[in-house]
Amino acid sequence: MKQIYYKSTRGNERQVKSAEAIARGLSEDGGLFVPTSIPKLTIGLEELGHMNYKELAFTIMKEFLTDYDDKDLLESIDKAYDEKFDSKVIAPLVKHGDAYFLELYHGPTLAFKDMALSILPYLLKNAVKKLNIDKEMVILTATSGDTGKAALEGFANVEGTKIIVFFPQEGVSEIQKRQMLTQAGDNTYVIGIEGNFDDAQNGVKQMLTDESLLKSLDKNNKMFSSANSINIGRLIPQVVYYFYAYAQLCKMGDIKIGDEINFCVPTGNFGDILAGYYAKKMGLPIKKLICASNQNKVLYDFIKTGVYDRVRDFVITMSPSMDILISSNLERLLYAISGEDSNKIKGLMDKLKKDGKYEIDDNMKKELKDFFGGYATEEDTAKAITNVYKTTNYVIDTHTAVSYAVYQKYLEETKDTTKTVIVSTASPYKFTPDVMKSIDKKYAGLNDFELIKELSKITKVDIPAGIKDLETRPVLHKTVCKKNEMQIQIEKILNI
Repeated sequence: MKQIYYKSTRGNERQVKSAEAIARGLSEDGGLFVPTSIPKLTIGLEELGHMNYKELAFTIMKEFLTDYDDKDLLESIDKAYDEKFDSKVIAPLVKHGDAYFLELYHGPTLAFKDMALSILPYLLKNAVKKLNIDKEMVILTATSGDTGKAALEGFANVEGTKIIVFFPQEGVSEIQKRQMLTQAGDNTYVIGIEGNFDDAQNGVKQMLTDESLLKSLDKNNKMFSSANSINIGRLIPQVVYYFYAYAQLCKMGDIKIGDEINFCVPTGNFGDILAGYYAKKMGLPIKKLICASNQNKVLYDFIKTGVYDRVRDFVITMSPSMDILISSNLERLLYAISGEDSNKIKGLMDKLKKDGKYEIDDNMKKELKDFFGGYATEEDTAKAITNVYKTTNYVIDTHTAVSYAVYQKYLEETKDTTKTVIVSTASPYKFTPDVMKSIDKKYAGLNDFELIKELSKITKVDIPAGIKDLETRPVLHKTVCKKNEMQIQIEKILNI
């Protein structure tokens, strides 16, 4: 098997093995780690259908994590995708009406982040062992709602780690907030910031590369890593479910081996859809990756024009996990479509930091051909929930609804009849006020916890274990800080 190495998108030419890339989280030059080459699938597509999720995860991930022993990787996968998922198939593909939904929310926190964050602690633990790191790992994380709880769940009480999560105090749903604030674990810390997700993400990225702070950590025998999708250890496990969706479509008899399919992905930080791009580069027959934005449509505008411009109003929407104007993982795509020109990428990122925008050249614009951009307004999103429920009795969350609405626009615009999978990233139980109000206005006066019970009634599905007693769990984390005080909080927690 060919050894895969990782390097920075911004010009540090030092190549590292996957264990080091996962342990570090972010390159010292501020760039993101990317594989030196995307491995090709070494088995035939027809073999995918004979594998369960764990077997497929091993088949895909071992191609990227070539320095991990098979035994360690198999053990990590086995522990990650176990009974904590409420579906034996882990990621069911269901058909309702003419649409296919890939349900990625059957993990403990009811969001797609569990697909990667269930395994990241094990990958990180192995990486620390491989690299003979004898330091406490401090996992620094920003969240727009779902990553935080999934990371906390994954790292709670993991020996030799602390997990610190920053989230926008007024930018997540009540259920998302309560999930984080009630998280138990002696090594868990949750901090609300007076700002938005971009503020939290910028603060985390800045601290991960702050030389003075890193020296203080080193003196105190500590080391930063990240559970955000800037960590390549988050991205690689997400490639798996694209192959798994394809295999399920084949088993259903709705496509034949070798047929192309589309994926429509609700997109904020660009990690989820980038995993689909990597799957395509590995050999999965993907025709179009449909990038679905909400009213924070910076990615839609970029795909249409080649101009990335975050200088715009930030909109708080009913799909808060997508309320993002700086899509970190886009940097990995830019690196790929620039011919891996790290100087060009560094220039674009410097321009984004200085001016708040940049424009890619014509050659790079041509390379965006794999993508289609669309966006949904708040009205579009609510209508999507209403229409899917009225026509199929299936309830989708607000992020999946953005994706469904954009898919309808894609069909109208392109008349493309290619089978399309809508990536369903969260359970409707996490966003009950907007979901239930879209189904029937009579639910408008009820609180989140009353609505959870009503949703269970109309779907005839038990309330998921992850939120069943959420209302009565004690709030354990009460810290709120200004966005420019994040480092002060870190220094206080770590006593440095």
